[in-house]
Amino acid sequence: MWIGRIATILERGAPTGATGALVYGAGLTVAVVAGATASGLALRRPIDALPGPIGIVVEAWLLKTMLSARALVEAGHEVERHLCRDDIEGARRAVTALVSRDAAVLDTTLLASAAVESLAENTADSIVGPLLAYAMGGLPAAFAYRAINTLDAMIGYHGSHEYLGKTAARLDDVANLLPSRLAALLLLAGGALAGGQVKAGLDRLLGQRQRTASPNAGWPMSAMAGLLGVTLEKPGYYQLGDPAPRPDVPAINQAIEIVNVTTILAGLLTTTLAWLRRR
Repeated sequence: MWIGRIATILERGAPTGATGALVYGAGLTVAVVAGATASGLALRRPIDALPGPIGIVVEAWLLKTMLSARALVEAGHEVERHLCRDDIEGARRAVTALVSRDAAVLDTTLLASAAVESLAENTADSIVGPLLAYAMGGLPAAFAYRAINTLDAMIGYHGSHEYLGKTAARLDDVANLLPSRLAALLLLAGGALAGGQVKAGLDRLLGQRQRTASPNAGWPMSAMAGLLGVTLEKPGYYQLGDPAPRPDVPAINQAIEIVNVTTILAGLLTTTLAWLRRR
């Protein structure tokens, strides 16, 4: 949240011209990411000075601030609750917390699809990515990753932020090359434990992961589509999981179960990798 507030303040000074916005956006991105990284480095020494168990708890809490697991799951449940009550307008409002598309034109199955897509993609962005960054480089790396991902979510899209957010968007593509692929594999493992269709998940991952414009988003989303046996669709952009029906409301709950198991697996993997790095 603090990263987002700082970015919002800096964004207000952005020029309107394409070249100026591109240069300013690059500077904004470097400043925010560098600031987040420096914060992680500055915290390293005082944490190391704390008694062992206390230092572990403080570091774990700081890492937790870089994750959005609980908020992600709650946002998915909110869409599910509205759809269970046949409150499609409420579901449309709720889904805007997960996706940026025009929710006013989405029917029940497309709302369910949007929720499941976001649950899958954000497993990489909001859970696996920060944890993997921490395992590889500690708090500074986790802070830097989250800054990159937050900037991409805020300004890294087409339209009014086309040039301002171009650097953030490209940097996010690079930062998520490994997390998106690891998240897809962890989702398959989580799906195996949560009753998903693992073979179909692997088939869709291998055959349909490149259908999205993003080099990364298709990996976790195609795996989730296969695990649930559904087609995830953003009309006019992609279909993942076909041939299969669009998701119904229970599919959201199953996706949440898979994400919860995957989060545990990601945490165990992170703990192991961080221990090996320190050794």
